[in-house]
Amino acid sequence: MSKIINVLLVGVGGQGTILASKILTHVAIAQGYEVKMSEIHGMAQRGGSVVTQVRMGKDVYSPVIEPGEADFIVAFEQLEAYRWAHFLKNDGVLIANTQKIAPLPVLIGAATYPEKILADLKERIERFIELDGLKLAIEAGNAKATNVVLMGVLSKFMQFPENSWQDALSAKVPAKLLELNKKAFSLGVDGAKIR
Repeated sequence: MSKIINVLLVGVGGQGTILASKILTHVAIAQGYEVKMSEIHGMAQRGGSVVTQVRMGKDVYSPVIEPGEADFIVAFEQLEAYRWAHFLKNDGVLIANTQKIAPLPVLIGAATYPEKILADLKERIERFIELDGLKLAIEAGNAKATNVVLMGVLSKFMQFPENSWQDALSAKVPAKLLELNKKAFSLGVDGAKIR
């Protein structure tokens, strides 16, 4: 536990990045890690970027992850994966949801959504996972469970026991949505394959 683990969660307002970071933080604390978390909301309620940085280890003094330091990036949307990919370590893992959410400049016609984002990321990043988290969330019963699908994927690459993730879901997800989210998490675990 001497090494600090850096996890960057990036998405768009309304995708549940904050809840996902709270689930991850709950798991890490339960495993005895010191955890620091910071959140950046860029007009989140209007579809702007939401970035959460979670750092865990024996002694963590700052919540800020510098470029090239993230062990994991969990991107809830393609363009956000592209924007933040330079924060990933050379041997880090990028988990990218294939969903596209057009930002305001694209919506008003002032810009176009970049083509071939995922193909470009695949060329640059060795440990790259893409999956249609939205489709899996809908299969679980609710599109809003995409965040939990992505936590299921992340769980495959972290050294935390399965029951810790289940405990975190029970603690952070409303009881009426717990079974649905457990299914979403399980679908994410099953979908966690590098390339």
